[in-house]
Amino acid sequence: MDFERVRRFAEIRREYGSGYINLNPIQRGGILSEAARRALLEFGDGYSVCDWCPPKTPRLDMIKRPPIADLYQDIAEFLGMDVVRVVTRCREAKFIAFRMLGKPGDYVVVDANAHYSTYLAAELAGLRVKEIPHSGYPDYRVLVELYEDKIKEVIRETGKPPAAALLTHVDHNYGNLSDAKAVSDICHRFGVPFVLNAAYTAGVMPVNGRELGVDVLVSSGHKSWAASAPTGILALTEEIAKVVLARSSIVGDWSGKSFPEKELALLGCTVMGAPLASLMASFPYVVERVQRWGEEVEKARYLCQQLERIEETRVLGEKPKRHTLMQVESLGLYEVSKKHKRRGYFLYDELKARKITGIQPGLTKHFKLNTYGLSWEEVRYVAASFIEIAEKYGLGVS
Repeated sequence: MDFERVRRFAEIRREYGSGYINLNPIQRGGILSEAARRALLEFGDGYSVCDWCPPKTPRLDMIKRPPIADLYQDIAEFLGMDVVRVVTRCREAKFIAFRMLGKPGDYVVVDANAHYSTYLAAELAGLRVKEIPHSGYPDYRVLVELYEDKIKEVIRETGKPPAAALLTHVDHNYGNLSDAKAVSDICHRFGVPFVLNAAYTAGVMPVNGRELGVDVLVSSGHKSWAASAPTGILALTEEIAKVVLARSSIVGDWSGKSFPEKELALLGCTVMGAPLASLMASFPYVVERVQRWGEEVEKARYLCQQLERIEETRVLGEKPKRHTLMQVESLGLYEVSKKHKRRGYFLYDELKARKITGIQPGLTKHFKLNTYGLSWEEVRYVAASFIEIAEKYGLGVS
């Protein structure tokens, strides 16, 4: 092995860190609090949270030093749910729910705006998918009223309701906020467990699962809880938890070993160490910041308005915006890219020169961004930068 080549890994640095405005949609809600940054150093060593794991019930949710048991209880209260577990990712939480609620061949109903990981979680769990359509260009609104039709369709085809129905609370493409309560009401009329994918909502805006009628709420710590990856939230009602968190029943045929205290779908324990510690350290900050959600939406609406001043530019999705994630369609910038020597990379270059990052390199016709957590000064700077770039290349600005 070339050890000189290997040594370079010890010198890694982030390309765009301090001093840049990061608009990446998947990163805005995951920017660490200062407390979380300290916790990463304190708990960076492997199984660092396991010093006081109780020998009789060796599970993360039973550890009191650091106060993991208390954290789980407090997150459950914060979300209006009964039971919480921290897992590695939101997609793992979805898989766990699908795997434990369904049997191979069962259906799960999902919205057509769902993230690809929703489909993969269903596939890995052996489930089939029925989709709820969206309204199409330009708002792409999930037609939540059609959940009833799809559930009835599954019943006609299989003789039983689907194993679960999932709604993406806010989708990753357009930032549309869908009506979770309307879907839960439909699901419960048919006895279908309702799963809410709150990857882009819980942790950045107020979400109360009890008020929304949620049976399973899943979220992403590294997207929306100011935590280091990998962290995901699995929140359950007490009744559903009995199924999803069923204990192990296996017995070794020679040794007689058994593990009745272990929760089967979690494979015992999940996130040990620094990511969990960062989630814990950021939790007080998260509880406080969701109260400022109204102002965050105002900033997003302001930027949306400013971007749409640019010739042939519009923000897709519902209007007015109710979330900070948005997809921009700019036929004007796309036309510029056709004639520019850097093609689609010209926009990336222009933004980088202004210390703005997070827009995917090479995109001009459609690109996504997220304003969450930016100051008003930063939002105004981003808006002015886009307008300045547009004017530089001869696009009209109203």
